[in-house]
Amino acid sequence: MQKEPINTSSIEQFIKQVKAADASNSRDVKLDIDTAKNLSYTLGIVLARLTGNLEELIQKNPQEDEVIQVQMDGGKDW
Repeated sequence: MQKEPINTSSIEQFIKQVKAADASNSRDVKLDIDTAKNLSYTLGIVLARLTGNLEELIQKNPQEDEVIQVQMDGGKDW
């Protein structure tokens, strides 16, 4: 199933803003409400997509208990 790409520009913009603030030793990063809403919506979409992808992966590849056999020979043929 083809999924439409997620516009992550608000996340990238936030990361750049934090990097710039860190480089200038700023103590604060301020966001206006529109930027904060865009960032929160984008993060929500990204997390929902990742959760969906993980659930899809788990359903396609159910894990079976792995059996590991260990043979103890006292160190012979070392």
